[in-house]
Amino acid sequence: MEQTISHRLLFPTTAASADGSSNSSPAAAGSGGEEINTDRIRNLVAENAVVVFARKDCCMCHVIKLLLHGHGVKPTIFEFDERNEAAVTNKLFKLMGAVGSGNAATASETQLPAVFVGGKLIGGLEKIMGAHISGELVPKLKEARALWL
Repeated sequence: MEQTISHRLLFPTTAASADGSSNSSPAAAGSGGEEINTDRIRNLVAENAVVVFARKDCCMCHVIKLLLHGHGVKPTIFEFDERNEAAVTNKLFKLMGAVGSGNAATASETQLPAVFVGGKLIGGLEKIMGAHISGELVPKLKEARALWL
């Protein structure tokens, strides 16, 4: 079964309200002095064969999920709200060299959805569809052990 991870994992809620309870509303996520948890992004990409960073209710993200499911891949999907898109995209852009992509990231490579296979950024919808059409996607998925056959 596919694993969907909430955007709240990247935006830890450390602000406490006046009554002492923790504020965990998505509106507070990524605002103020809170930092996106970059270690969780690195670990998420390193520990899973296929990771998709996707905005909720995005048609292009839905197409990527359908394509991967059609191949029998069960990706880890990291979904976030529209209000967090800029922060997540910015952090992914800064982390591309650190997570093992091996080359400098460009702004076009960090468009959403962002798909990582085997710890490396493959790209967005255009790159994934291009790899699928050219026949390069399945070997990459097999190499990352996301496919067994």
